[in-house]
Amino acid sequence: MTPLKIILLWLLIAPPVGVLGAGRNTTLPRPSFVNVGALLTFNSVIGKVARAAIEAAVDDVNQNSTVLARTKLNLFMEDTNCSGFVGIVEALKLMENEVVVVIGPQSSGIAHVISHVANELHVPLVSFSATDPSLASLQYPFFLRASQSDYFQMNAVADFITYNGWRAVIAIYVDDDFGRGGVTALGDALARRRAKISYKAALPPGASLSRITDLLVEVNLMESRVYVVHVNPDSGLSVFSVAQHLGMVDSGYVWVATDWLSTVLDSSALADPKIMGLIQGVITFRHHAPESASRQMFSSRWNASSGSGLNSYGLYAYDAVWLVAHAIDEFLNEGSEISFSADPRLKDVEGSSLQFSALRAFHGGERLLQIMLASGFAGLAGSIEFASDKNLISPAYDIVNVGGTGVRNIGYWSNQSGLSVVPPEVLYGKARNNSADSQKLYGVIWPGDTTTRPKGWVFPNNGKQLRIGVPRRVSFKEFVSSDKGPDGVKGYAIDVFKAAVSLLPYPVPYTFELFGDGSQNPSYNELVYKVAQNEFDAAVGDISIVTNRTRIVDFTQPYSESGLVIVAPVKKVNSNAWAFLKPFTTQMWCVTGAFFLFIGTVVWILEHRFNSEFRGSPRRQLVTIFWFSFSTMFFAHRENTVSTLGRVVLIIWLFVVLIINSSYTASLTSILTVQQLSSGIEGLDSLISSNDPIGFQVGSFAKNYMIEEINIAKSRLVALGSPQEYARALKLGPKGGGVAAIVDELPYVEIFLARNCEFKTVGQEFTKSGWGYAFPKDSPLAVDLSTAILSLSETGDLQRIHDKWLINSGCSSTDNSIDSNRLSLQSFWGLFLICGIACVMALLIFFLKVLCQYNKFDENYDSESVEDRSGPLEAGRSPVRQPSCTSSLENLMNFVDRKEEEIKSIKMKRSLERSQRLGSSHLNDGSVSL
Repeated sequence: MTPLKIILLWLLIAPPVGVLGAGRNTTLPRPSFVNVGALLTFNSVIGKVARAAIEAAVDDVNQNSTVLARTKLNLFMEDTNCSGFVGIVEALKLMENEVVVVIGPQSSGIAHVISHVANELHVPLVSFSATDPSLASLQYPFFLRASQSDYFQMNAVADFITYNGWRAVIAIYVDDDFGRGGVTALGDALARRRAKISYKAALPPGASLSRITDLLVEVNLMESRVYVVHVNPDSGLSVFSVAQHLGMVDSGYVWVATDWLSTVLDSSALADPKIMGLIQGVITFRHHAPESASRQMFSSRWNASSGSGLNSYGLYAYDAVWLVAHAIDEFLNEGSEISFSADPRLKDVEGSSLQFSALRAFHGGERLLQIMLASGFAGLAGSIEFASDKNLISPAYDIVNVGGTGVRNIGYWSNQSGLSVVPPEVLYGKARNNSADSQKLYGVIWPGDTTTRPKGWVFPNNGKQLRIGVPRRVSFKEFVSSDKGPDGVKGYAIDVFKAAVSLLPYPVPYTFELFGDGSQNPSYNELVYKVAQNEFDAAVGDISIVTNRTRIVDFTQPYSESGLVIVAPVKKVNSNAWAFLKPFTTQMWCVTGAFFLFIGTVVWILEHRFNSEFRGSPRRQLVTIFWFSFSTMFFAHRENTVSTLGRVVLIIWLFVVLIINSSYTASLTSILTVQQLSSGIEGLDSLISSNDPIGFQVGSFAKNYMIEEINIAKSRLVALGSPQEYARALKLGPKGGGVAAIVDELPYVEIFLARNCEFKTVGQEFTKSGWGYAFPKDSPLAVDLSTAILSLSETGDLQRIHDKWLINSGCSSTDNSIDSNRLSLQSFWGLFLICGIACVMALLIFFLKVLCQYNKFDENYDSESVEDRSGPLEAGRSPVRQPSCTSSLENLMNFVDRKEEEIKSIKMKRSLERSQRLGSSHLNDGSVSL
């Protein structure tokens, strides 16, 4: 094993120390003492406090009769001196003492190496300050962390970053296991929140001021102004000292320090004005320790006996000793014995002074570790209880803001609720809530003594300008094209971009670089890809915002609406003197005219006997029928209908006339104003179902859309490079080697149709998108430029730029009413049927009524009286019925022609004459009898 090979470098020669545990003395139920070790860096900020805390804890345990009873802890403490090699040597010295547990090591880097020794000798390592998250891996089964992992602290830092709206940070860290592990955890935490570490600025352990200066000068030239400092407490203040000298602790900068800074501040009994002057406005994190009576008592003892402050690692060190004490106590209460044996793989080498036999494996190491993992008690730093991943439960941090001569707590972070101004222990009993709305902190005083939240980024102060890619278009140059001016480009998209940049509250240095060979329009997908690969800092032009592009870059707010439309050729319908006949087919005209005459005749029949307006000479009545028939077309008939049946027929017919008039007017208007398609494509459905070729603009996303989204065969697509090619291909048509239609974005189509009135758009837009400017992912400039574009839109400047470059014309009307509008009989036969049935029923009722009246006449009625059309029958003459069929039909027709009042008068006169004849007969009969 690699760490054991390092033992060969151990040149210390010492016999084994003869202090044995209870395993060698089976006569005693419990040993009088148990050896435990501690690995610290005595002269470090953490080591000084931890050493005193461990010693105090051992004294408290040995004086407490409820723990370990008559067994005492025998502490062996070694100084690693901030050296990995020295740490290995000191760890091996501890193992010679047959310690059952090592409290430490203090450093994450040393912990990685010593863990291999612990694995071999089965001695648990209980560290109070090795916070590297990778130490929790399965590779180190005997490592137990009695403090919080940096995994949780980096999640707290990431939440604070995203809470303030920053998307990119620069990590300044010490390049060792501690620093690399923490920064890796920070990068993962930011990535889950759609943020990132834009640059990792690594410092060697114990870096000199010149090295720190060079590093900070480098990061100061970069875009991000949010710095996360994850270094050792002993050298961390040097970073701020250099930063202040470079003017980097000022307004616009954000400094976030991990818990090392709070450790430095808490370790000092009194605030040092020099130190406080270096870190004004800095945010730091501190392990959260709930208030408790035991903690207050210990703090009082500490302050009375120590000249330094008590930091959170001192609390964890104190709790680690008690964790070990409780575990050993339970281990012994189970009847287990403390025993060691030589590792057969470790043998002394002949001729060497190295004594490998002094390193003995602890038999009960695994059981002791299991007991500690199952432990649970309230320590000074909070609850000492482990989760299944061997991390302490309920991780929480105080968020501290440095200001003036002290610090103030602006909130808390916990794994339970994220950012909050309520202490975590208050929230533990409530439901978990990490929603964005619940995240809250108090106000911060930022560097520069300002309460305004810094933007968090600036343009790199490295003399470089933004390289903005611009498509070199060869068609539709109104949108963007090359130019001989100072910018080298011009167009609608360029003017909008320059106007938006002018609204930003900071200067943006940029230079335009043309993309494309100038012979044809470039591929916009390739341009966007170059932005994603950082070959361009941005792309400005008529760039459509589509799904596959948004996956790799960020777009601004659209500055122009867009969408795919279909263009097809049309032909004009030239109006002439006979255009008014086109709304109806010949069949429709004939049936309509016939029904006008039919209705006039029916109404005349129904009204003739009752209405004097429908009577007169034959010529007059014929004129009345024609006049009434066609005057109903305009609702201008002057004759009144008095019969019930006549009114019913007229009402139904007038409704039919209303429908016919309305339809005729609409159809004629459409025919006279709407143009007709000369191709079979009428919209998206017919585009898909047709087999005709379809044109698209070179470089447009329309090609991929038609192939991938609506499954049009690639063989049907024809690339066209200019409006002239559009017009030529559409005029040739699919049979002449051209295309049936063209699919392109609406702004291009509007320009094309403004100059080519013989073409029109058909159907509706079948995509809805817009044009925007592309920036690399998470670019803050994309957000600010979006706000500027919205401002241009609200002030009307965006529309004015549009009107300056783009031509508006009536030719670009998107009228979709392009089908033939001639109406056939099929649309109206139902109305005619209803009207015809009503007329037939009315005539049937009328003739039945007339026949009944005619049959009631006396058979001997004098036909001459019936034929007299000027008055009643002459007195004294009896009607004589003609025997021939012709006379009967003639009598019937004469009867029908009579007015109803005349018939009634005849009937009354006949009745009176009959009465008179009967009276005369009786008188004659009486005279004869007399």
